[in-house]
Parts: sequence; structure tokens; C-alpha cells
Amino acid sequence: MKRFFLIILFVPVRAFTAQWVPLFSLFLMLLMPMSYVSAKPLSAKTTEAVTDSEALKRKQNRARLLAKAKKRTVVVPQTPEQKRRELAQKLADRAKNREMLAMHKRWQPGALGGSETLWNDVQEGKVAATSSKPQKSFRLRTVLSRLHDQLGKPYLWGGNSPTDGFDCSGLVFYAFNHVLDRKLPRTANGMFRDDGLKSVHRGSLKQGDLVFFNINQRPGADHVGVYLGDGRFIEAPRTGLKIRISKLSDDFWQSHYLGARRVL
Repeated sequence: MKRFFLIILFVPVRAFTAQWVPLFSLFLMLLMPMSYVSAKPLSAKTTEAVTDSEALKRKQNRARLLAKAKKRTVVVPQTPEQKRRELAQKLADRAKNREMLAMHKRWQPGALGGSETLWNDVQEGKVAATSSKPQKSFRLRTVLSRLHDQLGKPYLWGGNSPTDGFDCSGLVFYAFNHVLDRKLPRTANGMFRDDGLKSVHRGSLKQGDLVFFNINQRPGADHVGVYLGDGRFIEAPRTGLKIRISKLSDDFWQSHYLGARRVL
């Protein structure tokens, strides 16, 4: 490039006439390649250095990402102080729960076999009574209460619903199966022939015993009621009548009495 300027410098200005323009243009074209420096290719050492640098960066990035992942997944062991605080919090939560239970004692579940759970008061540190006597007493009260709630409702053949009405065995089925693990049969004769029920002598009747009658002179029991004590029993008599309490001492029941079974 320096040569080009030197040549121009020593050419007289007056020499640049129109006839010199083509020659001067050709001269410039011959000089142009001399003004550029061709790029040299990178050496093998330089290429290897660049490759090693990029590989190192990738390795460092992988190591950094792996460290972050391990930090998220590693479970740091608790210190003794952390364990102590956690235990103290659990004890405080338990104490709060006990206070709530003391305010609402009927939240404590007691032992009861059947379709629902018996809820009764249980003092802290004591186990609910599991003997059969308290359970039977509660079940009997429940049965008698459910029976008395149906007094005055209509007889309905095949019925076993407080909404629609009951037939004789439907009333017993409704009252007892609510508290029993082993369900009673649905019909009066099925209950009478159930080997799982204890046969009871008429002179040994107790509240809750089932009393059976044969009214239509067909084999087996066709009517059932529940003994209430003092010679009385509750029954769903027949179509057109309502659930009522009757007396075993009446002549009609005396003449049709078949036997008794104990459920509880």
C-alpha cells in the first residue's frame, strides 16, 4: 500500500490527462492484491487450546448443576437441639388435644360392635370398658328407645322404615340390627328358628327378649314383638292398626303364644 502512495506522489499532476486514465486504472488493479494480507489459518496448538477451554467450561457447568441437585435432595441430620424442639412441639400439640377432648368428652369412642360406634366419657389414661355387660346395657337402651320412637306409626306389610311404616318383623329388624354385629333374619319365623338366639322360658322373660306367636295356624311363627317388662310387649299388629304396646296376659296372646328368644 505504501508503494502505491509513493508512486502517486512522484507522478506529476499534469500527467493525469484523459489518455492516462485507462492505463492508470489497469495499474491500480494490479496493485490492489498487494494491499491485503491474507488470513493465516489457526495452528493445531491454538485449535486444541480452544477445544480444551470449552470442554473445561462444560465440565464446570455440569459440576455446578450436580452440586445444586445434591443440595436439594440431601437430608441434613437433625441436631440434638432440633430434635428437642420437635419433641417439645409434639408434646404441646398432644396437651392441646387433651384440652379439647376435656371440653368435649363425648368425642371419646367406646367399644361397641354394630353399625354405629358408642360414644361415652373416658378419663385420660383409662381404657373404655370392654366387658359385655356395659355394652349390652347400652344396646338394650338403644333398642328400646328406637322402638318407643315408632309408637303410633302405621302398620305396613313388608315395611321396615320409620318414614313409611313397619310390619311386625320389620320393626324388630329395624330396632335391633342397628346395634348388632350379627344381623337378625328379616321374617318372624326366621328369627324364631335362628339357632344363634337363645330360647327363653316364659317365666324368665327380660326386657328386649323377642316374643313369638302363631296366629294363622300355619307351622312356625307369623308374628313377633319385643318384651318390655311387666308383662307388656311392643308390636306392629296388622294392617289398619298402629304400632302399640300390648299385654301378654290378654287371652288372645295367651292362646297364640309360641315362645321367646333372647338377642341381648
